[in-house]
Amino acid sequence: MATELPALPYAHDALQPHFSAAAVDQHRQHHQALANSLARLAAGTRFEAMALPDIVRQASGTLFNTAAEVWNHDFYWACLRPPADSASPGADSGALAEAIDEAFGSFDGLREQFTGLALSLFGSGWIWLVQRRNGALALVATANAGNPLTGTDTPLLACDVWEHAYGVDHAGRRDRYLEAFWHRVDWPAVAARFE
Repeated sequence: MATELPALPYAHDALQPHFSAAAVDQHRQHHQALANSLARLAAGTRFEAMALPDIVRQASGTLFNTAAEVWNHDFYWACLRPPADSASPGADSGALAEAIDEAFGSFDGLREQFTGLALSLFGSGWIWLVQRRNGALALVATANAGNPLTGTDTPLLACDVWEHAYGVDHAGRRDRYLEAFWHRVDWPAVAARFE
């Protein structure tokens, strides 16, 4: 099993001023440590040659937690984009925008509900914008390493609300981190995941 992380689709300093290079580097070091741990845990088991999403769906205990955190972080980095690439602060048009309006009343409604859920999650975890089997959008909070791969929802957007995500730039202030997060969401990528 490979332990090298996939390269970011942007430079480590490309998310500034909302995410500093130091914050991205520290977050990536945490991600790399998880990948290294996963390789050790999977070595010599039936999971060693398995694709990461399949490990998440089939594993339990420490192996599940580690694999899910690796997958969650891979997905998280693919949800962000540099400011020069940000065409707009939200999903302005198309099928995703229509679904957001239907589910949350407006983009501002999505942002308010997503942020409220993130602030109310006790401890560490993840906040997800997901698409249900019936096509509707919903928000899901998962504690610790939980993610939608273990259910029937399709993940569209993820926000890491473990303290390592916001400790460097935001001095442990989850609210400030969430404000920065909304400036870096890659809406075209979210829209591409929406069916």
